[in-house]
Amino acid sequence: MAVKRRYFDHNATTPLTKIARMALLESLEIFGNPSSVHTEGRTAKALLQKARRQIADRLNANPEHIVFTSGASEAAMTLLTPLYNVGYSKVRFSHLYIGASEHPSIAEGGRFSKESISIIPVDQNGLIQQEKLKSLLSTHDKRKGLPLIAIQAANGETGVIQRIREIADIVRNAEGVLIVDLVQYVDKNFIDINHFGGDFFILSAHKVGGPKGVGAFVANGLLMPQPLIVAGGQEKGFRGGTEALPLIASFGAAMADCFTQEEVKQLSYLRDRLEEGLQKISDEIEIFCKNVQRLPNTTYFSVRNIKAETMQIAFDLAGFAVSSGSACFSGKVKQSNVLEAMGYHVPQGAIRVSTGRYTTLKDIDDFLLVFSQIINKNKKSN
Repeated sequence: MAVKRRYFDHNATTPLTKIARMALLESLEIFGNPSSVHTEGRTAKALLQKARRQIADRLNANPEHIVFTSGASEAAMTLLTPLYNVGYSKVRFSHLYIGASEHPSIAEGGRFSKESISIIPVDQNGLIQQEKLKSLLSTHDKRKGLPLIAIQAANGETGVIQRIREIADIVRNAEGVLIVDLVQYVDKNFIDINHFGGDFFILSAHKVGGPKGVGAFVANGLLMPQPLIVAGGQEKGFRGGTEALPLIASFGAAMADCFTQEEVKQLSYLRDRLEEGLQKISDEIEIFCKNVQRLPNTTYFSVRNIKAETMQIAFDLAGFAVSSGSACFSGKVKQSNVLEAMGYHVPQGAIRVSTGRYTTLKDIDDFLLVFSQIINKNKKSN
């Protein structure tokens, strides 16, 4: 008899929502090129613009300031460049400042040289040390160019939510520009980018119930990066190449179908129940960042003397898909760079549980039962 599967790895990727799947299938029938002026092309362009509006509505953004890419990694690579324009005027950024616990797509620094990148420390809870950021920016030499800062709104491993509004004020006072990675944050929180803080925002479809292979960046003004891909001048010249219309249509539908406030409350309830249960079962457990604001669906924990890899395999055999960190490091058994940045030494590794829209209370209780079995088995073996 097959084991019932329960998916607890939504921060790695999400299943297509029903609405996003329907939009994907329907758009496959619309084969015109959005750049063509005939009826088929105009039909395709109308669908492209609909998706742009759906995403803009979620962010209270200008639809014309949304640029579609192949994913969040490409969006990050596009934005992390020293060369920007405002109309025909060039703007140069001489140095990039990134948080110590950023996603690899940010941490690699894009088109900046390694010598032009500085790391902003985080505290033990994974929060940006704002005084350190102020200190770094106070020594920035603006004669060489402006400072560019990139910060994730929420960490995909720990779930920690940064104080973006406060960070944005620091950046603005230093005459810098702030890029905000919204990948893990946007589907569980209502955002008005005009008040949220930030100049550019990064999105990924497959983290919000959309398909893989499409993402976007959103500008909150006229400043724009010099393109990474020029090609045929699509996306107003900011990202060349014919748009992947079915993926984009599905992306837009997913963004229009993000979590409701009631669903977010349910996620928080399930997370709290999970964490209470974990702590009752084992006094050897550490739940990271438990006392700061986090994503409502994310729990990151380790158990002393039990390898995360061992637990991950045991959970998988019992039907639960969990992660031992960022999926971008899949296949690599190593200490989490996020935990290292926070000052932790966790050689046994950690487990991330990230639930979703269809996670039930029974799923949580069944997970706790399996965890209890893992703990008991470990006690007997010792």
